[in-house]
Amino acid sequence: MNRHIALTSVLVHDYDAAIDFFVDKLRFTLIEDTELPAEQSSTPTVTKRWVVVSPGRHDGRVSSAGLLLAKAEGEEQMAAVGHQSGGRVFLFLETDDFWRDYNHMKSVGVEFVRGEPRQEEYGTVAVFRDISGNLWDLIERAG
Repeated sequence: MNRHIALTSVLVHDYDAAIDFFVDKLRFTLIEDTELPAEQSSTPTVTKRWVVVSPGRHDGRVSSAGLLLAKAEGEEQMAAVGHQSGGRVFLFLETDDFWRDYNHMKSVGVEFVRGEPRQEEYGTVAVFRDISGNLWDLIERAG
């Protein structure tokens, strides 16, 4: 059986600001940005887009996982922006060079929380906040 999770939806306040964050600050690749027909939006005045970003390569291959940046619509979704995991770390960004990515992210204003990077048995890790407020682990696995 060959299966994988292809996309995870992340609620955002604004498509373009989220694209800038993920592409410019996290160095993700913009895979797709397609405007959808108005009838696919629950709010006819809101332009809905299919926006997919991906962290890039993993083990020499283009990553099969990506994020669908979904603009929040309505009170319930707006309230969930940045709180999709109830305050826990939501997503895990694995890297082959922790200090390269950490230093770049710090230099472009990504907010790291919970103190300084730490060395754990499983690798080097630091927690950062994305543009919507979700918490992520930046991690380079040991070994």
